[in-house]
Amino acid sequence: MSNDDIAPPPRWHRLLEGRVGAEASALMLQLPMLRMTLPGGRGPVMVLPGFMADDSSTWLLRRFLSSLGYSVAAWEMGLNRGPMMAYLPPLIDRLDEWHRQSGERPSLVGWSRGGTLSREIAREAPDLIRSVVTLGSPVRGGVGGTSIGRLVTAQTGLTPEEINALLRQRQQRPIRTPITAIYSKTDGVVAWQACVDDLNPDVTHHVVESSHMGLGFNASVYRLVAKALAAHHR
Repeated sequence: MSNDDIAPPPRWHRLLEGRVGAEASALMLQLPMLRMTLPGGRGPVMVLPGFMADDSSTWLLRRFLSSLGYSVAAWEMGLNRGPMMAYLPPLIDRLDEWHRQSGERPSLVGWSRGGTLSREIAREAPDLIRSVVTLGSPVRGGVGGTSIGRLVTAQTGLTPEEINALLRQRQQRPIRTPITAIYSKTDGVVAWQACVDDLNPDVTHHVVESSHMGLGFNASVYRLVAKALAAHHR
């Protein structure tokens, strides 16, 4: 499948985004048991928000990971907007400093565009990042694989053709860092096909039942994130 032949999610998937409230309510009921039964870990983990979101959107996920023993950081860069590649240098510098101070390589957990950005950090600095976990993150299809393509082009200042050309250029260098890709086939924002990575050598895919907006508030997602991090933070 090329970068150019993925369609946006169907309209009825977009209507299902309204279930995010029910997903969050179910998570709150299950959080105590999740904390008691899921494997803990140690070491640095940074959580990156999705497109047009900030650290407030990942507060609960960060608190959950902290309760499992990780040293968790927010991304602290405000709204995730504008050209994505401009975030790479400052984030790599910050992660490198964290690595030198802690003596441990950090892992990245990214929601939607936060996951795409996490992958690009790992591609750019393969010896720095321990592992990457993505939640509904598009890795192919460009803006054509999302229902918010016009907003993305308006915010980035790039045309769909320019975005696809950048994507193809970046993909010429494989990502060696272990990646756990979590996505939903009823995602109303990012087509699930756009989240499937068959280009890089160490990718594990997991399908959950979730809205896109609910990926950060979904008990199944929390289980998978905890298990993925534990596998690399032993």
